[in-house]
Amino acid sequence: MESVVEFINGIIWSKALIFLCLAAGLFFSVRTRFMQLRGFFEMCRLTVQGEKSDAGVSSFQALAMSMAGRMGIGNIAGVATAIAFGGPGAIFWMWVMGFLGASTSYVECTLAQIYKTKDAEGRYRGGPAYYIEKAMGLKWYALAFAMATIVAAGFLMPGVQANAIADSIINACRGGALCGPLDGQFMGMESVQALKLGIGIVVALLLGVVIFGGVKRIANFAEVVVPFMAAGFILMAIVIMILNYDRVPDMFRTVFSSAFGAHAAFGAMMGLAVEWGVKRGIYANEAGQGTGPHAAAASEVSHPAKQGYVQAFAIYFDTMMVCTATAFLILAAGTYNVYSPVPGAEPVFAGLAGVAEGAGYAQAAVETVLPGWGSGFVAIAIFFFAFTTIMAYYYMAETNLSYINHNRKRPLTVLALRLGIIGMVIFGAFHNAKMAWALGDIGVGLMAWLNIVAILIVQKPALIALRDYERQKKLGLDPTFDPDALGIKNADFWRQRKLEPSRSE
Repeated sequence: MESVVEFINGIIWSKALIFLCLAAGLFFSVRTRFMQLRGFFEMCRLTVQGEKSDAGVSSFQALAMSMAGRMGIGNIAGVATAIAFGGPGAIFWMWVMGFLGASTSYVECTLAQIYKTKDAEGRYRGGPAYYIEKAMGLKWYALAFAMATIVAAGFLMPGVQANAIADSIINACRGGALCGPLDGQFMGMESVQALKLGIGIVVALLLGVVIFGGVKRIANFAEVVVPFMAAGFILMAIVIMILNYDRVPDMFRTVFSSAFGAHAAFGAMMGLAVEWGVKRGIYANEAGQGTGPHAAAASEVSHPAKQGYVQAFAIYFDTMMVCTATAFLILAAGTYNVYSPVPGAEPVFAGLAGVAEGAGYAQAAVETVLPGWGSGFVAIAIFFFAFTTIMAYYYMAETNLSYINHNRKRPLTVLALRLGIIGMVIFGAFHNAKMAWALGDIGVGLMAWLNIVAILIVQKPALIALRDYERQKKLGLDPTFDPDALGIKNADFWRQRKLEPSRSE
């Protein structure tokens, strides 16, 4: 089973996908005239502005929902894994992916707004499946993406998050902060396995409470939790950097020299630095993956480009703030290993001998500041990061199920999805981390292939919307969207909205 999963993962995550992600980001940056630089202050302004209605959520709530998906275990364990297999230089390429990915995110999320619709309950729905069908006219391609997303977000990717929650709690328990030593057996199982199963069941029950409450509950929960958990984690990283201030200059030199093959120890790993930086960068910020557009479509805005700006900001925040905080936390404390690309060889760097790649690196770093409690702090952060991500995954899967159901009410299919994702949370928590990550990588890669190819083909409406938005801003207007005036076809929601003169903007 594991060999089959690894074989499929190797095909999907070939160097072709790495190149496609970087090339698409560069292409969209040029096509938007580097809107991620020109429009940075506009991104910040729009992030805290906006309306909400019975059908949609505010721009900030949509940002929080998408950030709930982006800010998962990839921000902690993913960053640590990138360092372990790609060296410190992987962090530089993660930054590159974040910068270029902001323009990719603008395009995909603006398209989601342009081609969004309403489901049977009057809620906004949208995403790649919707814009693939309406802009490309390829129903089969749209169905393929919808099915891939249901499988990936509903069954493959949640296991990574649940597994990370369980492993981080196990690490904290072994440190003695949250519970005693994990020796002996419980109900016929090793104590560790029994605890992981129990953690999976608890997380699954909590998830059930939230997802059975619907999209509004997801948005409200994310709006409160996401800023809190991000701020706390970033603050801890800053504290560790201050306490290790003497290592900071050398840390920056190591990152940049490793990224370009100039470092004495890590120089030979430049190719791996690019590969792992891009791979884990996409897992963390999801630019181009096609996940962010689902939350973007749920936002109540007067112009699609507004949500495009907001979601581009999400990439910056996720990569430049949260992922960077994790990287600096680990590198400043020196609590990491870097494996040799030669199988069986000694590690290139062993700062934390005997500890597997992943959240344990961050937990060891925080332990240097909070002895006995650092692992527990990171375990709590991971719980919130991962739990909100699982919620976002459910919303993505539900949106694509709604697309397949033609936005009609089919409660049995929704119930099956809910029970399925709850079951996979338990399975993922209990199973080994290697299998969980491999399955998650397959899900991420499959969605990225389908979505990036699609937005390269149907980019034009998003670029037209950007020019229209900037034109109206120069005139001192609060931009509104008229697809007919811009020559954009099949934007049915916006066309209908224009015909509702009684609606207050």
